[in-house]
Amino acid sequence: MRTSERLFERLLSRLMRRGVLSVTYSGGEVRTYGAPDPELPEIAIRLTDPAVARDILRDPRLGLGESYMDGRLVVERGDVMQMVALLRAQRPWEEGRRLAAPSVPRRIASGATAFARSFNRPGSARRNVAHHYDIGNALYRLMLDPEHMQYSCAYWSREDMDLGQAQEAKLAHIAAKLALRPGLRVLDIGCGWGGMAIFLAQRAGVSVLGITLSREQLDLARQRAEEAGVADRVRFELLDYRELARSGEQFDRIVSVGMFEHVGRPQFETYFRACARMLADDGTMLLHTIGRMGRPGQTDSFTDKWIFPGGYIPALSETVAASERVRLIVTDVETLRLHYARTLREWYARIVANREAVVALHDERFFRLWTFYLAGAASAFESGGLCNYQIQYAKRRDALPLTRTYMEQAEAALLAR
Repeated sequence: MRTSERLFERLLSRLMRRGVLSVTYSGGEVRTYGAPDPELPEIAIRLTDPAVARDILRDPRLGLGESYMDGRLVVERGDVMQMVALLRAQRPWEEGRRLAAPSVPRRIASGATAFARSFNRPGSARRNVAHHYDIGNALYRLMLDPEHMQYSCAYWSREDMDLGQAQEAKLAHIAAKLALRPGLRVLDIGCGWGGMAIFLAQRAGVSVLGITLSREQLDLARQRAEEAGVADRVRFELLDYRELARSGEQFDRIVSVGMFEHVGRPQFETYFRACARMLADDGTMLLHTIGRMGRPGQTDSFTDKWIFPGGYIPALSETVAASERVRLIVTDVETLRLHYARTLREWYARIVANREAVVALHDERFFRLWTFYLAGAASAFESGGLCNYQIQYAKRRDALPLTRTYMEQAEAALLAR
């Protein structure tokens, strides 16, 4: 056994407390770690060359992900979702302990790269969005709910919901917090494939401008609005939020779902300043974003390199601090703790069920990349430090009713239509 594999074995011996992980090393040696646990699976993996252990020791997330993508780490019993969940469950965020961190040189290098990308000026922001969203609508059609094509956390208000119902519940949950009435003008920043804008036009009688930096999303959003019969009330544009803010246009309501994660930490104040400029004085804004349950952190190198270049998951503290600087009033905050974990597991199941189609669209390596991404994301919400925040803002303290009861009433009415 090589030195790197012996070090890897020591790491696993210390790490594995619950569940069973069996590892076949490159020289054929088999070692088993952990103890049976009825709540966790028994997983077997094989390392095809000694460099796998070295790469994982240097940077656990990047090394594990790239080794799996390249077929150098093979899951022989269980699947990648179960493997990642098992490893994450050894050090849940609530216990205050972390999985092994990258080596110091790797941590410095990846941190510098992520920080440089996170400035997300208009040109680089378009490239970063295209990296993830312009890989083809066909993939997202295979993964997302066909009803609304929502690529963000669903809202599981009942245990017996399917994905489409949970995504519709999410749309109503957010719409209720916007305190809508017919005739209002709404801005949807990061409109995706148009699901939110179409829902608001159909159910609440408002007009919506949706903006995106993805050409693929734009084309399909426009097509879906035509098919839904709301093209006269819903408009989509390929536009950066900063460009729109400079135009001086204002809106009664602003909604942004799953876009703030792409803003980049250096642009937080710029983002909220633009929103404050575009929001009418008596307006309301709802921000839905993935967030950190603890203090500010750093984008891991696997996510920055392969999934969301330039992205950053904010802590609640730094999000609110940035909005406070432009005098946006936080009028309501809700933390969704496990809703995204369930959503991600639904997406993972759909991708696995459509494996042949995904491989035909891309290749086997992409399929492994995508499933590792979804598995890692799900485990981050189940055992790591991630959650979702819904933050409601207003510019005036009297812009909304005194109590939250209007939200529940509006939500029920929106779902009944």
